[in-house]
Amino acid sequence: MTTKDRYTAFAREVRGMSPAYERLSEAVARDDELLARLDTLPPAKRQPNLLFAAVRLLGGPVTDPATFRGYALANWPVIAAEMRVRATQTNEPGRCAVLLPVLASLPQPLALLEVGASAGLCLYPDRYAYRYGDHQLGDGEPVLDCAISGTAPPTRRPEVVWRAGLDLNPLDVTDPADVAWLDALIWPEHGHRRERLRAAAAVARAEPPQLVRGDLVDDLPALAARAPRDATLVVFHTSVLYQVPPARRDAFAELVRELPGHWIANEDPDVLRYPALPEPPADGFHNVLALDGKPLAWTRGHGQAITWFG
Repeated sequence: MTTKDRYTAFAREVRGMSPAYERLSEAVARDDELLARLDTLPPAKRQPNLLFAAVRLLGGPVTDPATFRGYALANWPVIAAEMRVRATQTNEPGRCAVLLPVLASLPQPLALLEVGASAGLCLYPDRYAYRYGDHQLGDGEPVLDCAISGTAPPTRRPEVVWRAGLDLNPLDVTDPADVAWLDALIWPEHGHRRERLRAAAAVARAEPPQLVRGDLVDDLPALAARAPRDATLVVFHTSVLYQVPPARRDAFAELVRELPGHWIANEDPDVLRYPALPEPPADGFHNVLALDGKPLAWTRGHGQAITWFG
């Protein structure tokens, strides 16, 4: 996929959810000068959300293509420097709402191990409150709203006795600079997600997660071995594998199947493929939620909806 193709695809992905980023993505895809600048970066660093978040972090404009272009060209060296040292680490706690039906169905208690954990905000599904239509589960903040169809809402939160995360560049929820980067990754119009980030960060700061810097293949077995034996190990990840080269994805999938416990994946169906999936809902981009390699449901990218397979 060329850089132009990536920005064209991202425009489709955000359609109906972020008009600002749809406009910017389409504009960048048509802009040979900006594309040439982006192509000086390593392929993994050319992602639309990484570019837009870097500009947001630096205080640049991200709502109007013309002013964005002027700012990006005038400040390209500092923007490129930010993009080289950062990664797209969107840590969306709302995704816990689509993980919850599976987590609640497993033998309790759980030992959670998240691959690509960022700051670890998805390691607290037992601490958040949920609202599936008119059904609320738990109290306090944040409250994670999720439309659910094809199955009944979960009736309990999981019991978590151990939680750990693995990431090439873990972020520290107690560091204001790291939280500022998480904020910059949220799309401009999504004020509700910023409020959710602040509430989830407060939960995590009260008991900071165990985060380990490491590779999802090389370092996963050692971290999994730390989990308590009397808990069900659950290795999970959400919207992570698109950043991993295909050969490493295959190696990870082979490895995680050999570990004790269970494996929950919530990924783009073009990244982690399954045979004979049903047609996805028509309203935008969807991931596939799977347990131990078996696909179960379509999910929206920020956890706002789950559609169980019939």
